[in-house]
Amino acid sequence: MRNIKATVSFSGTAYHGFQRQPGLRTVQGELERAFKRLIDEEVAVNGCSRTDAGVHANNFVFSANIENTIDNRGIQYGLNGILPPDIAVLSVEDAPEGFHARFDCKGKEYVYLIHNSEIKSPFYADRMYRSWYPIDEKKLDRAAKSFIGRHDFKAFCAASCDKEVTVREIFDYRVERGGDVVKFTVSGDGFLYNMVRITVGTLLFINDGKLSEDSIPRIIASRDRSCAGKTAPPQGLYLNRVYY
Repeated sequence: MRNIKATVSFSGTAYHGFQRQPGLRTVQGELERAFKRLIDEEVAVNGCSRTDAGVHANNFVFSANIENTIDNRGIQYGLNGILPPDIAVLSVEDAPEGFHARFDCKGKEYVYLIHNSEIKSPFYADRMYRSWYPIDEKKLDRAAKSFIGRHDFKAFCAASCDKEVTVREIFDYRVERGGDVVKFTVSGDGFLYNMVRITVGTLLFINDGKLSEDSIPRIIASRDRSCAGKTAPPQGLYLNRVYY
């Protein structure tokens, strides 16, 4: 039995998230079906994270145990020849026995993209959230620094979040502009359900004047979801990097 570590990228538009769900198309389901076709084994793919429907990944890591002796290059190119065009295997390597993509993860980096333009782009549809209202990226970058550090992010997770411990550490949070695209980049040791999208939505409320620029520390202290901003739509969110 071999343990492998693989990195994939995918567009989440056509999927109900990464995790396998009965009767629904998921990235995990596509990967496991591709393994079955390639090596005729029922392979359990262990992802580094769950993702919501419509969320994308630039670098998503999974681990899997297989018995077949096919080499790693054969796995990569074999899977890529079977998988749909919106999922790509970027690399495959041997992993130590017991390595688990989710449980051994030390942190993640997410990117959220907003097309900040009055005119829609057919090339950005389902790849970015579009907001026509002018975004002051420098103001939001200043406000976003209040997320950095170890805090209780209860106010920034969905009401349906069932985590008993809601303390997480944010390593960095940046808001930058490149032309008409505004990029939010956040890294941390872990994230609650919808946490990144709610932080982005809260920053957009600050941009729109619905919340003050210095409001984030008070929202964190409140531990009350109703004090934070909206949940930004899923199509702008990318899992960008995974740390081990």
